[in-house]
Amino acid sequence: MMSELTSLTIAEARQKLRAKEITATELTEAYISAIDAANGQLNAFVKVTPDLARLMAKNSDERIASGKAGDLEGIPLGIKDLFATVGVHTQACSHILDGFEPRYESTVTQNLWDDGAVMLGKLNMDEFAMGSSNETSHYGAVINPWRAAGSNQQLVPGGSSGGSAAAVAAHLCAGATATDTGGSIRQPAAFTGTVGIKPTYGRCSRWGTVAFASSLDQAGPIARDVRDAAILLKSMASVDAKDTTSVDLPVPDYEAAIGQSLKGMKIGIPNEYRVDGMPDEIEAIWQQGIAWLKDAGAEIVNISLPHTKYALPAYYIVAPAEASSNLARYDGVRYGLRVDGKDIVDMYEKTRAAGFGQEVKRRIMIGTYVLSAGYYDAYYLRAQKVRTLIKRDFELAFDAGVDAILTPATPSSAFGVADENLAADPVKMYLNDIFTVTVNMAGLPGIAVPAGLDHKGLPLGLQLIGKAFDEETLFKTAHVIEQAAGKFTPAKWW
Repeated sequence: MMSELTSLTIAEARQKLRAKEITATELTEAYISAIDAANGQLNAFVKVTPDLARLMAKNSDERIASGKAGDLEGIPLGIKDLFATVGVHTQACSHILDGFEPRYESTVTQNLWDDGAVMLGKLNMDEFAMGSSNETSHYGAVINPWRAAGSNQQLVPGGSSGGSAAAVAAHLCAGATATDTGGSIRQPAAFTGTVGIKPTYGRCSRWGTVAFASSLDQAGPIARDVRDAAILLKSMASVDAKDTTSVDLPVPDYEAAIGQSLKGMKIGIPNEYRVDGMPDEIEAIWQQGIAWLKDAGAEIVNISLPHTKYALPAYYIVAPAEASSNLARYDGVRYGLRVDGKDIVDMYEKTRAAGFGQEVKRRIMIGTYVLSAGYYDAYYLRAQKVRTLIKRDFELAFDAGVDAILTPATPSSAFGVADENLAADPVKMYLNDIFTVTVNMAGLPGIAVPAGLDHKGLPLGLQLIGKAFDEETLFKTAHVIEQAAGKFTPAKWW
């Protein structure tokens, strides 16, 4: 019975809870058992909160009994360690935030609890959300529940939301919160056969979410299927007076978009997304996606997004610049790690040297350099101008009648943990974001949906990019791909 309960989607569990066929307590206990059994091998959770989960589930059962169930009543979720949770470990998986337990709740998680969701614990991630493999975490790498056929090699789940993606794929939670600054929802979703959506910038409040790059960061869900992602985003999204970049637009019923026809839709295929050295399998799955959408009645048009090639270099100027500014607050004075020094400057230096990992230090230094006197105009301002041109590329495509854009989600399937090629060359690691960063630079919504398996039996995802605040079109279109491709679950070895 236990594993049957954890194999339910959010939509299925919601139905059974409402029909009183199962209780929130039973569902929560099943997930707690699953985490106990698997987390030693997968390292997806950095903090499990079983007592809190049981209390929240008990309260859910009482609300269900009295007919006051919320939209997510009794649904057990995992929360990325970037979201502040009152009195519970919130450390962005960094040593510098050792022991930090906030006295406030992020708006996104508060929205979920207000709808009756249950918290199972905090999920592993790349330190301060900086990474594409979940290997920069102070708590060690997350292991992808997927393995290549006939191999025991440990694979990465992608990053930075690797714990979220691995936990959802391995059925250690019904769904998870995640964040995406340059691909950190969509890339791990593609690597784990799950669905991840980065909503439009401003759709979800950033309040109470540890900042990486404030003009790029956006929260979104990782889920087992498109419907579950739609259910979660409806709860997560809101306007918020505490985040002036959140937008005051009504939150649609995203689930209602699923199953709608694609007839009359125009899907754009950007020429610039055919990159050198891209595996044939990525091209093949892209062509397959095009065929599925055509079969569903959509018209396929070739489009050009000419500034795509500048997106990655511009992103790796803008994001580190904002990170260097945002991470200046971690100084050992008020909270987190403190390494004593002979005076305050020495204490700052020793604390930051000991507290930040290599990748975070690299990005702080890049960011501080590009913002320094004499370089600000040459780097940061020019990168912002490039960003405007990237946004304009998308606007011109949408103005010409395109409803959504179909691209690959990643340039490959999941790679090995401690991959020598990538560990020695950060630029090679950064290239994992090649298909995803444009969407953050333009502030648009993007969804990754599983589309098939490669020759090694590992999942590959396709990405759909939409107009600002038109997530409904993405859910509707991604659902068509999902129906054609089927769902993908890893063979259990843990």
